Amino acid sequence: MSFDLQPHLKGELIELRPLMPDDWNDLFAVASDPLIWEQHPESDRYKEDVFKIFFREAMGSGGAFVIIDRKNQKIIGSTRFHGYDPRKSEIEIGWTFLARKYWGGRYNRELKPLMLDHAFKFVENVVFFVGENNIRSQKATEKIGGVRDGMVKKAYGSRPLSM
Repeated sequence: MSFDLQPHLKGELIELRPLMPDDWNDLFAVASDPLIWEQHPESDRYKEDVFKIFFREAMGSGGAFVIIDRKNQKIIGSTRFHGYDPRKSEIEIGWTFLARKYWGGRYNRELKPLMLDHAFKFVENVVFFVGENNIRSQKATEKIGGVRDGMVKKAYGSRPLSM
């Protein structure tokens, strides 16, 4: 069975559906908040020209979602499956961001298990790459049971960074 990278997933608070080109305006409205990105390795992602690259790569990835608040049906963020490796039985979950109004746990605690439950139908390992100075995301990953397992170098565009 092949990994379905873009299922429609629903929880009590949120739903995830595949990212579509028409989502640009609503998603950029969320992403244009500089505080979302202040600890992220690519801290200028709130700028339209930088976010356009992120959005284009998300569309091309085949695994990107918008996160929707089920109460009001508004887009509140995005996340992605990436790097599926059937030989390693592994997938990455990442590129996740939420509007600040949704920070603090409840939404991320629902989001990640939705994705993990789906992923573990297809793979044995799920990887999260979190910037070494992104304390907020490190803590959020720990809250859902993530375990730190070393450091790697990744590149965002032309920027090599420690993760």
